[in-house]
Amino acid sequence: MRHVLVLPDRDAAEEVAAELAERLDLPEEPRPVREALAGEDDAEDAQWLVVLEDAAPHWDLPALAALAEAHDGWLERT
Repeated sequence: MRHVLVLPDRDAAEEVAAELAERLDLPEEPRPVREALAGEDDAEDAQWLVVLEDAAPHWDLPALAALAEAHDGWLERT
């Protein structure tokens, strides 16, 4: 399972990535990536993503969602 934190801008994505690395004691900080959402043609509508691969079952999903929401984003699980 992957958890994707969708964020509005690069600054928010970098801040969230750093906070996740610290909170979750990750071996390395997740790298934010920019991706246009399905159906979006305008490059300015692209969102910044922080992807957590192989999400561990002990991660607090409400806390991940709250972190994304605190930065005007949201959490998706895939």
